[in-house]
Amino acid sequence: MPACLQVGENASVMLASAKRFAELSKRPAADPATHALALYCFSVPTRADVDTVADAALAAGGVEADPLEDFGFMVTRSFFDLDGHGWQVMWMDPAAGQDGVPAPGQEAGAPA
Repeated sequence: MPACLQVGENASVMLASAKRFAELSKRPAADPATHALALYCFSVPTRADVDTVADAALAAGGVEADPLEDFGFMVTRSFFDLDGHGWQVMWMDPAAGQDGVPAPGQEAGAPA
């Protein structure tokens, strides 16, 4: 039976077995151990949550895809889940603008 995880007001992720997915998809399913299918990225509220989520995934048997990437205004970590799907967890400083530049009148790291 599929499980549905609500990740936002208008976004959810449905998890299903390979057999059930094959019943739902009109295309053949690729093997995520040998093919890149997608990178699922989601944001978390705090910088510390990036490590909390990634560490929990690794402790549950996930495999690190990319180590910590710290751009100052944004931090990411990536891992492969037990089925080989790629996930990236990220935090972005809300005071940073679209290009990582603080919004006018804001300093990076300062409350927005």
